[in-house]
Amino acid sequence: MHYRRLGHSGLKVSEISLGSWVTFGSQIKETTAIDLVHAAFDQGVNFFDNADVYANGQAEIVMGKAIKNLPRENLVLSSKVFYPTSSGPNGRGLSRKHITESIDASLKRLGTDYIDLYFCHRFDPDTPIEEVIRTMDDLIHRGKILYWGTSEWEAGQVAQAYGLARQYWLIPPTMEQPQYNLFHRRRVEWELSSLCKDFGLGLTTYSPLFFGILTGKYNEGIPEGSRASLPDMAWIQDHITQKNIDRVRQLSDLAEELGMTITQLSIAWILRRKEVSSVITGATHLEQLDENLGAAEMIPLMTDDILDRIEEIMGETLD
Repeated sequence: MHYRRLGHSGLKVSEISLGSWVTFGSQIKETTAIDLVHAAFDQGVNFFDNADVYANGQAEIVMGKAIKNLPRENLVLSSKVFYPTSSGPNGRGLSRKHITESIDASLKRLGTDYIDLYFCHRFDPDTPIEEVIRTMDDLIHRGKILYWGTSEWEAGQVAQAYGLARQYWLIPPTMEQPQYNLFHRRRVEWELSSLCKDFGLGLTTYSPLFFGILTGKYNEGIPEGSRASLPDMAWIQDHITQKNIDRVRQLSDLAEELGMTITQLSIAWILRRKEVSSVITGATHLEQLDENLGAAEMIPLMTDDILDRIEEIMGETLD
């Protein structure tokens, strides 16, 4: 496993990480999740991504059980705050009240004294950015989090947060977590890339396989038990078009030519970018985890010629 700096910070994270979205506390058994965390850790993964709303908090509980006997100093744990976690008008968003209550709940579920990376899961138009920054700065000074960042914020919103933090001598965001894959790329390449250079932000990207479409498993339909078959994830079916499937088949042929799987090609394609600190992957079984982690060895194969061939296959992709 190789490790990359989280932006310009001194923290190093595994370039491939394991996330708990959809799988932990929901799609897979608890014992399977624990086995996945331990297997990933044994192969050098140190970054494990979570959020307070994943499986209504159950994902963090499972993650807490999985890391219980692992050395805490060797782990980089994350969580996120924004979405509703309780009833009432203050049970969601980025107010000082909701953030303060949410971090304590996440710490309890994870069974840890601090969270390494804490993300504002979305932008909150109802809360002044200064309030968000001051709350995050306070949590860092209290030792409850070590770094804070954003997820799916617009570039202008991140820039405003960074500027206000510097203006008031507060700790600015260190990272942004956007979706980034072969089908969804413009925001990272056209907006966030320059922001990373200007402010030293690191990207921890999610959905490298475009919700599983880039594995090829939907080429012949929607398998029972897959993400697209779940009621809460049925929107994935909107992206399973004939045009996209044709692209996936061509990418699979290219990957086979290079001696890798389309999964590994898709992840290696992301890792070629220097502003990406870590690619967050998901897994439902150990073989899938091993396949994902194997992508790191394929980065040297992402030559200019291969990248050009990928561009020809993808053509105009999604925003």
